[in-house]
Amino acid sequence: MSISSINPRNQFRGSVSQINIGPVISEVEVQTTSGIVTSLVSTRAVQELNLQVGTDVIAFVKATDVALAKLD
Repeated sequence: MSISSINPRNQFRGSVSQINIGPVISEVEVQTTSGIVTSLVSTRAVQELNLQVGTDVIAFVKATDVALAKLD
């Protein structure tokens, strides 16, 4: 499957703005034109992709459910 075959509504181009490395899972924040997208990925994937602050990436969103919180 190529990137172009994925629905463009489900992908956000951006740049890595922060990485919080964990022993197994890491949190990667991506600054996009729509705001910040946060992804939880394996630390191994962060290393294999050589992700660093400033790396250009595409964040793909695949959700099976949506959680909501009430605004005060």
